[in-house]
Amino acid sequence: MSQDGTWADESDWELDDSELAELEEAGPAPVVAVVGRPNVGKSTLVNRILGRREAVVQDVPGVTRDRVSYDALWTGRRFVVQDTGGWEPDAKGLQQLVAEQASVAMRTADAIILVVDSTVGATSADEAAARILVRSGKPVFLAANKVDSERGEADAAALWSLGLGEPHPISAMHGRGVADLLDEVLAALPEVGERVAGGGGPRRVALVGKPNVGKSSLLNKLAGDERSVVHDVAGTTVDPVDSLIELGGKVWRFVDTAGLRRKVGQASGHEYYASVRTHGAIDAAEVVIVLIDASHPLTEQDQRVLSMVIESGRALVLAFNKWDLVDEDRRELLEREIERELVQLRWAQRVNISAKTGRAVQKLVPAMETALASWDARIATGPLNTWIKEVVAATPPPVRGGKQPRILFATQATARPPTFVLFTSGFLEAGYRRFLERRLRETFGFEGSPIRINVRVREKRGGKRR
Repeated sequence: MSQDGTWADESDWELDDSELAELEEAGPAPVVAVVGRPNVGKSTLVNRILGRREAVVQDVPGVTRDRVSYDALWTGRRFVVQDTGGWEPDAKGLQQLVAEQASVAMRTADAIILVVDSTVGATSADEAAARILVRSGKPVFLAANKVDSERGEADAAALWSLGLGEPHPISAMHGRGVADLLDEVLAALPEVGERVAGGGGPRRVALVGKPNVGKSSLLNKLAGDERSVVHDVAGTTVDPVDSLIELGGKVWRFVDTAGLRRKVGQASGHEYYASVRTHGAIDAAEVVIVLIDASHPLTEQDQRVLSMVIESGRALVLAFNKWDLVDEDRRELLEREIERELVQLRWAQRVNISAKTGRAVQKLVPAMETALASWDARIATGPLNTWIKEVVAATPPPVRGGKQPRILFATQATARPPTFVLFTSGFLEAGYRRFLERRLRETFGFEGSPIRINVRVREKRGGKRR
């Protein structure tokens, strides 16, 4: 990425024909689910397997609420590791929904790692999980976590009582024993070639918005299953949840991000880290769906989210959610709010939806396709300069310091987002650059994509040197 934030090399986004063929032949990667009761170290183990910090970790039960999938690689073998919320047999409310997510992971995985806290020993929840796993018929591996020294191996040995075979003493925090555990887990998985690294594949979509605006509900409506835990508690989603969903005949990769807090500095612990991860989700996406609660006035939080997406240079779709709660009076107020507060975003695709009822959700696909087509678009240098000459002839730049700036040459430097460079004889004021952007959109479209216009002032030759 260049200093001005634009993509200088698009090779990172594309695969050649041979790489695409290799990816298709590789087939889907096997799934390893990491399950266990709350706060036994599941997310820490996932991070250890990945070799990087992906899953949110904090010494508080229930930090992971969704089942979250990550691409992993070990000794040349690719697989998907699935982090789950804490499983408890008698959970109620939100924790019951979390437990159901863990149960789904148990059913759909190719192999399962049950994580138990060896310093506590087998609890009734561990025993209940073991009974279910034995009946699943899947390869199950018992990870006796928090064995930080040889003295702790006796505690691990006591877990034979769970009936899952030999316990694997590990320390997810320090990495002790994890390699041996992974070797055995992968030996039980089907052979799959290493996944091709880099971009390409399904277009990447980030769902962002303030907490409790309906991101998980929308993801579930699109996916057709309870993929994310949905509960009337702000910030229920902590980890970004990747889902491959087929819509409109195409596969899309959705990332349901944690809700953005009022200010990152006010969030603490896992909330702060999840807010930081939201920035990463936007950066990893190609198109961002910003969800806004249509039933309430636009807030400073909404504006902050939009600013973050615009600064990232990603394609944009505005989804005004909870439209089923909007009456005629609120609709008129909302239109005035949009005209007043989102005047600089007239180019954005807008869809009025209800994630709860499914109203107009299907319209998101053409909106994303249009936004991405604009984001990818390029204008040839010839037509661009013909256009700029006509515009400048009709409306020349304002005089500055008694001199008329001239636009000497124009070119599109990059796409994603479309970035134009104007070579001029003098500085162009911000108002005139905005005018050029409006005229660019009127002529060439770019609906749903930001546009960047950079000015390069030609230096005079033969000037005096000091």
